[in-house]
Amino acid sequence: MVRKAQGSSGGVAEAIVSSAHLVSPQSAEMSEFEFGLIVAGNAFHRWVVHCMAAAGLKDLMPLDVLVLHHVTHRARDKRLSDICFIMNVEDTHLINYSLKKLQGLGVVASRKTGKEVTYAATDTGQAYVQRYREIRENCLIDALNADDALNKDIGELARLLRVLSGMYDQAARAAASL
Repeated sequence: MVRKAQGSSGGVAEAIVSSAHLVSPQSAEMSEFEFGLIVAGNAFHRWVVHCMAAAGLKDLMPLDVLVLHHVTHRARDKRLSDICFIMNVEDTHLINYSLKKLQGLGVVASRKTGKEVTYAATDTGQAYVQRYREIRENCLIDALNADDALNKDIGELARLLRVLSGMYDQAARAAASL
């Protein structure tokens, strides 16, 4: 949906939003951002699933792919709580379900040391992740054409997303206390 919004220069600009009833006169840009986040998030999820399927590991949900990548990260064993913390997922059951699914596929293994259970990618899992990386380089990274200006913009966008995720987390805590 397109909604007219007051621009910073005083003119009227077209704000592309999904929920016109949420547009605030104080920040139509936030509604535009949220719509962009919805569209980009869905495109990203579709991408990771298709890329992993092209790498040979089919029928995964986006969270499964992201958990596999995180478990592979830096070749260190990870605890369930650490995975949830880093991925900013409150519901441990979601991550635990993905871990069990990935274990069933033989791409993640668990190890128990005392009371603590840790997870790591198997050699098979690491091979799928490496193939994913190669496909990512060919299909996504090469499309950037080593454009330094675009890479700087992407870096700034990543910084802004981290800032905004902190704002959304704080707003969620405030809303939960109402």
